[in-house]
Amino acid sequence: MDMRTRPYRSVLYIPGSKERALDKARTLAVDAIIFDLEDAVAVDEKENARATLAAALGAGGYGARMRIVRINGFDTAWGRADAEAVAAMDCDAVLLPKVETTEQLDALAEVTGDLPIWAMMETPRGILNAQALAAHPKMAGFVMGTNDLAKDLQCRSRADRMPMLTSLQLCLLAAKAEGIVIVDGVYNAFKDEEGLKVECDQGRDMGFDGKTLIHPAQVAVANAAFAPTEAEIDLAQRQIAAFDAAERDGQGVAVVDGKIVENLHVATAREVLAKAEAIAALATE
Repeated sequence: MDMRTRPYRSVLYIPGSKERALDKARTLAVDAIIFDLEDAVAVDEKENARATLAAALGAGGYGARMRIVRINGFDTAWGRADAEAVAAMDCDAVLLPKVETTEQLDALAEVTGDLPIWAMMETPRGILNAQALAAHPKMAGFVMGTNDLAKDLQCRSRADRMPMLTSLQLCLLAAKAEGIVIVDGVYNAFKDEEGLKVECDQGRDMGFDGKTLIHPAQVAVANAAFAPTEAEIDLAQRQIAAFDAAERDGQGVAVVDGKIVENLHVATAREVLAKAEAIAALATE
């Protein structure tokens, strides 16, 4: 499935050490799962978590959900062993926390080989190096780590995320320039559906592919926010039809709803329809 149309609406963190959570994830309507060996796993469970997660992934049952494993950083006592374990797991990508330099990516790639790498973008230095990180040959996706970033920025939490916008947009620019996936940070108040919807809508408007989530209760809101709406699908179909008709009739310009439709609009329209089809296909699996 093409990266630009493959859905990443909902990306749920699951502790790699919790068998019950790993099992439940097989039934959730999420597009991707981050199986976490880092923050969600206690120090004395780190080694057992690797074995628990490897067994769960080996047993399968996750369908078309993207399987991403977040390891500990190489500056910790567990990072290298995590990477070695992930290299042998049945997963789709490895996620490295607090990425700041391409050298960190090189070191990980030496262990994980051809496995695609995703990067947690959660430090000021990492944000400033976003373009180089996005261009790394193994890089496949950015995950915004907004909690850690807010701590380092010493910024206040605001509903409009104004203090965070520069960081979010720098990463968006880098990701879009290199054609990689980028998903927004978590919304901490998992019982606040209205607040989550506002932040999801903002992220979708900005161009994020989806939202990282900390609780299954957040999945439906994220899936709705990052999917094409019925109105968007209808407009895309009419734009394509009008453009095709204009070409057939030798007209230089197509018009829909009083607005000119050009090649770039048709390209976007085709992406909208492809994403809608991809989402529909996931729903039937």
